[in-house]
Amino acid sequence: MSDEQTAAAGAPHFDATAVPNPSVWQQKRRLADAMRKVIAHMVLSDAPEEELSAAADALERFGDRLASHPKLTRVMGSPEAANAGNVAAFFDQSPLIGLANPLAPPISISRSGPLSAAATATFGSAYEGPPGHVHGGYVAAAFDEVLGYVQSLGGNPGMTGRLITHYRRPTPLHVELRFEAELIREEGRKIFTEARVFAGDTMTAEAEGLFVSIPRERLEALANERDRVDGK
Repeated sequence: MSDEQTAAAGAPHFDATAVPNPSVWQQKRRLADAMRKVIAHMVLSDAPEEELSAAADALERFGDRLASHPKLTRVMGSPEAANAGNVAAFFDQSPLIGLANPLAPPISISRSGPLSAAATATFGSAYEGPPGHVHGGYVAAAFDEVLGYVQSLGGNPGMTGRLITHYRRPTPLHVELRFEAELIREEGRKIFTEARVFAGDTMTAEAEGLFVSIPRERLEALANERDRVDGK
């Protein structure tokens, strides 16, 4: 199946077995899941001091072990949907949709039409803002990622120029949220998008995104500078 066919079929994540060392990436995804579990329980835990101390000691040792290994020679795939150049790309390192990044909830995005997308996500207690509800900053970040995906469907992707989020109701934690997004129109380099997020049948927020198309060589220059700073 081609990348476009995969995207059209609604597959939200790249098959990690299609990359070099697939077993490594499968274990990275497993480790990220385990770290999400630790984060979720730690935030709400009332464990005794000795238990927390033992956990911190173990994590510090593990962090030192990881630091002793070489870094990746390059970022695998793309860190965000907006600039991948391929809506079915490999996003495992993304801080919002990456299955191998414990910072990600993760958000699962797929194509729902020629210029539209659908996404789902469940935010746990680590993302709390108002009591029992998602921090507004994470709601905006989720919109940025989902809108970034949908603007790329026009074939001339860019970067976020403006993001306006309208918070209609508090967005609940521990509930599967549903995002709907579409590319509205293009004017030269400007790409206009809109999205909504629902908890059940209730819309909790909506957003308008303006993206500005940029040349591929600009992105490549940013990646080269990142690698230079990281010493890769």
